[in-house]
Amino acid sequence: MAAVIFDLDGTLADTSGDLLAAANHCFRDMGLGDILGPDDAGVALRGGRMMLRTGLTRVEQMDDAMVDKYYPLLLEAYAADISSRTTLYPGVMQAIAALSDQGYAIGICTNKPERLAEQLMQDLGVRDAFGSLVGADTLPVRKPDPEPLFEATRRLGVDQQTCILVGDSDTDRNTARAAGVPSVLVTFGPSGDDMAALEPEALLDDYSALPSVVTTLRPLA
Repeated sequence: MAAVIFDLDGTLADTSGDLLAAANHCFRDMGLGDILGPDDAGVALRGGRMMLRTGLTRVEQMDDAMVDKYYPLLLEAYAADISSRTTLYPGVMQAIAALSDQGYAIGICTNKPERLAEQLMQDLGVRDAFGSLVGADTLPVRKPDPEPLFEATRRLGVDQQTCILVGDSDTDRNTARAAGVPSVLVTFGPSGDDMAALEPEALLDDYSALPSVVTTLRPLA
């Protein structure tokens, strides 16, 4: 067998709207109003702390202590409204179904906290399509350390060197490189124009092409 492991934010789904709303909840609590907007989708997909740092820098009030103070509040706000603005990318579940039918094991390796990733996948009604889910806090290390990717693969009962990582960032590219496995980077996310420069084994413009890309990079015996 072989495994196809997916990043979550910016790869399986556009989660930026709900992430930005959670960050702006924090900024309003600070008395700063809504600092981040739709054009900051790429910032949102870099995580909660990056959103807080970016917003505070924008208003010239960057303070690491403030980031640390508000990060738990951001997670709390996000958990309370995690999926109302989030959408799966077109064709992703059809591609996953096709890969599963061909015999590939399917998992998730994300730098979103595990409980939030589980909650989001449940809310979107697609958790059962994934045989494993490893989050940022599942292990003592997170991507780009390769161990979470290996763990997501092992939990599928598949040899860790037989996986492919589908992602949307330099973090995913570096994770796959450290693991010695192929990466496929999607070009339809907020940072899509930057993916070619990372030189992944494949670029993906549309999920309809993923099954053929996977079978080329990692054919089943």
